Amino acid sequence: MSSVLFNEHATQDGHAIGEIKLNAERSLNALTLEMIEAILPQIDAWEADERIVAILLDSAGDKAFCAGGDVVNLYKAITGQGDPSFPERFFETEYRLDYRLHTYSKPVICWGSGIVMGGGMGLLSASSHRVVTETSRLAMPEVTIGLYPDVGASWFLNRLPGGTGRFLAVTGSQINALDALHLGLADRAIASHRRDELLQKLHQAAWGTGENTDAHGVVNRTLRELEQASKADFEALETPVHDFLPQIRELIDHDTVEQMVAAILAVESEDKWFSKAQKTLAHGSPVSIKLIDEQLARAKYMSLAEVFQAELALSVQCCRHREFPEGVRALLVDKDGQPAWTYPDVASVEHSFIDELLASPWEKNPLSDLR
Repeated sequence: MSSVLFNEHATQDGHAIGEIKLNAERSLNALTLEMIEAILPQIDAWEADERIVAILLDSAGDKAFCAGGDVVNLYKAITGQGDPSFPERFFETEYRLDYRLHTYSKPVICWGSGIVMGGGMGLLSASSHRVVTETSRLAMPEVTIGLYPDVGASWFLNRLPGGTGRFLAVTGSQINALDALHLGLADRAIASHRRDELLQKLHQAAWGTGENTDAHGVVNRTLRELEQASKADFEALETPVHDFLPQIRELIDHDTVEQMVAAILAVESEDKWFSKAQKTLAHGSPVSIKLIDEQLARAKYMSLAEVFQAELALSVQCCRHREFPEGVRALLVDKDGQPAWTYPDVASVEHSFIDELLASPWEKNPLSDLR
């Protein structure tokens, strides 16, 4: 069976909703190059098709929307067990898809239920209507595998309040639906059992014709109604990120990344969410932590296209050094949980090494055509 399914759901007034369903439940719908290459031409065709008024991007199963990218095949390519050109092709194609969704002319509803991490965050953040449910767990946990938050995270993490983006990046912390709304990482919180109701309402909606078609308005009204009907499903959720915002702002406000890390680790807290953030930071890649800090600083005033160009260069460079494959080996291949990081701590990471990673590997970036 195909790892991504495409359906068209007819509306009662002669239009259609295009549905993209990630269909790799066993791998938590992690994005493969095959999936990405299938989605790109389909959304091009749907954008040109006047019948299609909106796209629903969702997934098979209840556990995850998308748990990330195909890092195991990246690992194989890097370590000589696969095509050495795969990493560059994978990242370029993935970022093209993300950028395409960011700039898409028709509404894209992303149903971000369950685990939404890494590549899944790229898809959610690029969609015009970002839906989370009571089961949503959002995160950019690349610090645990020697990488950095990519898929446009240099753009969306930089836009979070009070330095929260930097904190979430270096700690890989998970974010629930209510915190996602508070931070502006999601637009609507809708109960997971209302997904079929969403399709039904989109089917019944009056989309209009010709110049009178109001697709974004129809989608917004539909999601608003479902969100209002879902309030009870979110009453029990805590809001740890929102609650810790003042403290996060203070912890991030240091002159060096080494001081920031020391300040976060020095906090005495019995809060489970914060303690987990500290543990992830303490065991994360020192190279990643330093790289995250520098990449976010450099990307602060970049355009969206420039962000994806910079991330492509950086991701390819990360595939040429040992930190990333070693992190993947320890967490996802051998699963021994004992990565042998290149440096023992953040203070030991040489600036020259970070500069080397941040240098473009080409004279002309493969994404230089993005506008």
